[in-house]
Amino acid sequence: MGAGRVHAYGAAVGLIGDLLFGDPRRGHPVAAFGRAAGAVERVLWRDHRGWGALHTVVCAGGAVALGAVAARAVRTSAPAAVGLTAVATWAVVGGTSLAREAQAIGRALAAGDVDAARARLPRLCGRDPQALDADGIARAVVESVAENTSDAVVGALVWGAIGGVPGLLGFRAVNTLDAMVGHKSARYRCYGWASARLDDVAGWPGARLTAALAAVAGDDPRGAVTAWRADAAKHPSPNAGPVEASFAGALGVRLGGTLSYGGRVEHRPVLNGAGRGVETRDIERAVRLSRRVGWLALGVCVAARHIVKGRTS
Repeated sequence: MGAGRVHAYGAAVGLIGDLLFGDPRRGHPVAAFGRAAGAVERVLWRDHRGWGALHTVVCAGGAVALGAVAARAVRTSAPAAVGLTAVATWAVVGGTSLAREAQAIGRALAAGDVDAARARLPRLCGRDPQALDADGIARAVVESVAENTSDAVVGALVWGAIGGVPGLLGFRAVNTLDAMVGHKSARYRCYGWASARLDDVAGWPGARLTAALAAVAGDDPRGAVTAWRADAAKHPSPNAGPVEASFAGALGVRLGGTLSYGGRVEHRPVLNGAGRGVETRDIERAVRLSRRVGWLALGVCVAARHIVKGRTS
């Protein structure tokens, strides 16, 4: 069995596994990586970019090396290689957990229980829930679903197609490091710089593919493309901008505006200003769009890897 088929079967089984089972409640490999990265940080932390870069190299490089060793160990057995790819794909994608959290908040809002929705929101994003009303919570959820479709699903599939199991593990390691140390707090402004920049680079292809597929799979393809072209560059994140703008146009809603993180108020540009305000019902629409984008991304990535491998073999 060729490498293209091994990857195709393994990635498909892994994505189906995520659909059926979601993330494990205990013992998740990403959580184990987070604990290991935290231990490395306790040894290396200095308020210096160089030490932060070393932290990034040790942690992300270790994940890539682990994937390479595992892939090499099963290279002579197609069933084992498919199984390894499936397990790695399941371990690094998080589309089902993303959908479940978003839908749980949507159900609370639909029942009029804004307090329950506020209590659950931190599981999905870092907004200050007490500063948000029902519509503000709904907007935060839709924005998080859009951004995490790229981070938790499409980006991983892209790097799996590029680098196999090492690519899958490396992408998730980089994304996790950014969540841990890549934010601009006093502790991590210098130390997390390398992780944040590497995450921007690693997330670039997945974000553009996510934006393109949202336009294809959404209710308003023209609106998605228009919002992407007009508003993506206004967003402070080079990767969240295209994704959120395309989702906004595809859903016909308006995203961005004033938000609060950790007591810090930010006034972000509006994405798809011609759209209407986000309502509770748009959470389910965003989840459905996210799922369609994820499966389309699998098809695109499998096809691209098969074509490339066919030309080089």
